[in-house]
Amino acid sequence: MKLVAIVGSLRNGSYNRLLAETIQERNTGHFDLEILDIGVLPHYNQDEELNPPESVVQFKKKVKEADGVLIITPEYNWSIPGVLKNALDWLSRVDKVLIGKPVMTAGAATGIMGTIRAQLQLRQILTALQVKLLPPAGNEILISQAQNKFDAETGKLTDEATISFLDTVIDRFVDLVNE
Repeated sequence: MKLVAIVGSLRNGSYNRLLAETIQERNTGHFDLEILDIGVLPHYNQDEELNPPESVVQFKKKVKEADGVLIITPEYNWSIPGVLKNALDWLSRVDKVLIGKPVMTAGAATGIMGTIRAQLQLRQILTALQVKLLPPAGNEILISQAQNKFDAETGKLTDEATISFLDTVIDRFVDLVNE
């Protein structure tokens, strides 16, 4: 099984990037997870959508060929980051590679509410894009106070309760992809 992860943060040491890497590492042999680089995408421009730059062509190709997509986002000003919205805009135009694609969301933040507002907004966007969403009830990966759950030196997720819940939700997502 081939999955891709889209991480909504470009920051070095991003907890959301570390979360994607945790999922990748913990599921080696279970599925192949490629973490895509959305920082290489130009700003969406409708004038270029029929003949997009090569970085967009390759990005859309990888998403189209994937069996499922994980979108892992921080929360900026009660919303998703602009760079993530830009990536979604590219994916939603012309060939619309996300339609019907199994998608799950997750996120990590240093605050006490995790990324709940960003993920609510992300779910609205994804509904408009006609993806096959993992239902939120019991599947919301909203890692709060991430600075206390990842080891500062290694970047590894160390909170056992979070790891256990993450593994459970990933298994449910794999079941959704296999439907």
